[in-house]
Amino acid sequence: MAARDISFGSFNLYNLQSPGVAMYSGSRWTEEEYEAKVFYTGAVLKRIAADVVGFQELWSGSALEEALDLAGLQDSHQALVPPGHPGNRIVCAGAVRKDILVGDPEWIVDFPEEMVLASGGDDPQQDRIAVTLTTFSRPVLHFTVQPHPDTPVIHVFVTHFKSRRPTELWREDWYERDLHKDHLNALGYAVSTIRRTAEATALRMIITNLTKGTNTPVVVIGDMNDGKLSNTLNILTEQPQYLTGLSEGGGDNALYTAQTLQEYRSTRDVYYTHVFKKERESLDHILFSQEFYDHSKRRLWAFDEMTVDNDHLNIEDHKATGTNDHGILRAGFRWKPAAGAQV
Repeated sequence: MAARDISFGSFNLYNLQSPGVAMYSGSRWTEEEYEAKVFYTGAVLKRIAADVVGFQELWSGSALEEALDLAGLQDSHQALVPPGHPGNRIVCAGAVRKDILVGDPEWIVDFPEEMVLASGGDDPQQDRIAVTLTTFSRPVLHFTVQPHPDTPVIHVFVTHFKSRRPTELWREDWYERDLHKDHLNALGYAVSTIRRTAEATALRMIITNLTKGTNTPVVVIGDMNDGKLSNTLNILTEQPQYLTGLSEGGGDNALYTAQTLQEYRSTRDVYYTHVFKKERESLDHILFSQEFYDHSKRRLWAFDEMTVDNDHLNIEDHKATGTNDHGILRAGFRWKPAAGAQV
């Protein structure tokens, strides 16, 4: 890989925790299950060999360090884990080449202060709506990298939005079994969707504040728990137009999906990252600003290829095999500035 090129990966670790240490609901990995899991994780990291990897569902920082060691990346890559993380909750994390990491990472907990989700309705038939969420379910990891002294600094965000699993509501004070039990699924799905939508909006606002009217390269990595045409992704990406042929353009603060650009290069779509009830979907994404978009007048890096490691999703027993329950993404970009682009 040329010095200015760069690659990114996304890897949901499926609860990477130290053996015998409690996770949600008190479940624990046995020593044998942990060994299989950390070996698999290390093997995948070695295989994808990405400069930057964003992780979701990490419990144990030491387990990630062991996986990096098994991958042979302990000297080249820096693990990004919240300082003093006690291992009692899942976090977004990273593994970044030490020679390109710039500054210290941060984990964003709070939504922007200017974010307001409230309306009296824009139609006389609508009732008032208000959403009072103020924080991300999983704090968003933010850090910067610079592939080469002659390239701009890239802002990277690693995110894990609220799952599509229905929120458990039976513990709520308002819950009345006889009244609500038949509607728990519908209500739970609605709450999860509202939370995920709010999180996408909050991150979109953060990215807009960073990119609007600037030439700031941005990459967003993560398990967004929704497909590329979902409302979640529409909010986050701002739905840019994908150009063809000799057309040039680019969205000032838009985000483009690696999946779409890969589909333009391939006549067959097998880019699923999750299987649920035999339905194959892409819930994990690598998104990027116009500085990485082929047809952008401000392109600095050209999209090379996206791969998805997903054969293991056909194996149902992830505990025994050590595999995870999401596909692993890798997207590569070559340094190839457009004519007239500001470098």
